[in-house]
Amino acid sequence: MQAIVLAAGMGKRLGALTRNSTKCMVKVGGKRLIEHALEALSSQGIRKAVIVTGHGAEELRAVVGASCAGVAVSYIHNPDYARTNNIYSLLLAREAMEAEDSLLLESDLIFEPAIIADCLRHPSANTAVVARFMPWMDGTVTRLEDNHDITCFLGKKEMVEADLAHYYKTVNIYKLSKDFCRDKFFPFLDVYIRAKGLNEYYEEVFKVLTFIDRGALRAVDVSRRLWYEIDDIQDLDIAEALFARGKAKVEALHARYGGYWRFPGLTDFCYLVNPYFPTPPMFAEMSRSFPVLVANYPSGQRVQNLLAAKMFGIAPHHILTGNGASELIRAMFRGESGAVGLSVPTFDEYRASAGPERIKPFRPVRPDFRYTAGELGDFCLREKVSALILINPDNPSGNFISRGEVLRLAERLAEKNIRLIYDESFLDFADGSADHSLIEGSVLERLPNLAVVKSISKSYGVPGLRLGVLASSDRALLERVWKEISIWNINSPAEHFLQIIDKYGTDFRAACRRIAEERERFVRALGEIPFLRVLPSAANYVLCEILPPWTPAALTETLLNEHDILIKDASGKLGFDGRPFVRLTVRDETDNDRLLAALKALIR
Repeated sequence: MQAIVLAAGMGKRLGALTRNSTKCMVKVGGKRLIEHALEALSSQGIRKAVIVTGHGAEELRAVVGASCAGVAVSYIHNPDYARTNNIYSLLLAREAMEAEDSLLLESDLIFEPAIIADCLRHPSANTAVVARFMPWMDGTVTRLEDNHDITCFLGKKEMVEADLAHYYKTVNIYKLSKDFCRDKFFPFLDVYIRAKGLNEYYEEVFKVLTFIDRGALRAVDVSRRLWYEIDDIQDLDIAEALFARGKAKVEALHARYGGYWRFPGLTDFCYLVNPYFPTPPMFAEMSRSFPVLVANYPSGQRVQNLLAAKMFGIAPHHILTGNGASELIRAMFRGESGAVGLSVPTFDEYRASAGPERIKPFRPVRPDFRYTAGELGDFCLREKVSALILINPDNPSGNFISRGEVLRLAERLAEKNIRLIYDESFLDFADGSADHSLIEGSVLERLPNLAVVKSISKSYGVPGLRLGVLASSDRALLERVWKEISIWNINSPAEHFLQIIDKYGTDFRAACRRIAEERERFVRALGEIPFLRVLPSAANYVLCEILPPWTPAALTETLLNEHDILIKDASGKLGFDGRPFVRLTVRDETDNDRLLAALKALIR
């Protein structure tokens, strides 16, 4: 069997990268797309390829030559590439495809060789490689019968929103027999060209064929395989992360700081979420309002503060909303001076916002990074700090201090005019109750030195909305922070969340209790892994010390590269002093069991 590779396109959306080159000259992981493709073909026994060239043909010929990766290469040139589309490039390969069975593929793809193996192994002589449609995908989709016969090909304008879950995206790899090409495909292609011209796509011919004969093409479903179509610079960036290996893959994904919905199959145990909230009814309500929200400006900061005050049951002049807690944290420290106490290891945002030079690190003397409110108070008086940052439960240790102890600490610090910046972003997960929170009007009024920070994104499971609050009775502090942030720092969907959240308070508490229950089960199961020493936690994450023969780096790389599981190597954090730790998010039971199965496989 031969391969037919279409490589005549101009790839304008890749800008300067394809100004003088065709798309398959673009590099992923230091290797050109055409080299990736030919190596994948060769690994599955394909020894002959015909490349249809156009834009950048001379460079392509010079790089690939007469053979590459053990594949003999010949060329067909499309001189009218600028005025035609892939239907004409395919027409030029007609003689070759009617002479031999062929694998047809586009040159802007990167894919794992197993996809070629799946295609060749399929019993049908004529197949189209497809994968589950995802919302960010573009191009032609198909629908399948239960036996994987393709019932139709659909363009973008023909897709129906309600049917998205049933669509399969064409990967642009096909296995076509010479008989099919001679007797069906090219005769229909001739007719289509006479009717529509040469500036068309060959997928339209498949559309006609499957309409007439539903069994003309069978689907090869590669939804669990790795592939990507590269049309623009964002696609290229994603492909670089997808197809990286070892340490490079870990670094590439962490450098994205999220956006992992573009990586189907990846399970993220790094970023902190609430998998049980919002509930489906709340998501449905938010979805119904989405078109109106996107088309309109949000309210200004005053209204957002009013909504946050309603949410927490305090006076509006005691609270500010932020575009995530990080915005408020950074604004709080701008223009301030004085030493700041901070337990380490901990969340790096505070150290970065206050300035490392201002930080006085508190290092717990107890094993497993446990400490008490009394020890923090003694530290503050000894080091003469102007403010203390307390994250409770602490991140990443999970250390928890009760409400009563925190209040006594705040009172003690108030006597010395020391501000307590109290971050309770993970407090809801301690036992699922609201009893521990200090966002309470009487508490704030009594302790003006108290400033409470809370990330709504983390506890309420809406990190994409970017929401956080700062609560205090210190008006000078709130006014200063207010001046630092934009009047429209909260978007309309986030405002809508604040408007409706009070209707779902019972559901939220139930979700937090489920997290606490699942954490206990998860911790017990992790304790059975011989290379993990699991620390107790009151949050939605667990800190684990890594024991030989594993290291945090090796475990992180192995889980990502072999199991598509991303975890947080925390060993480089200030305060660990070289001790090997990873932090694992507590997700739902299905995801947690997936991680546990992967860890158990590594015991061997």
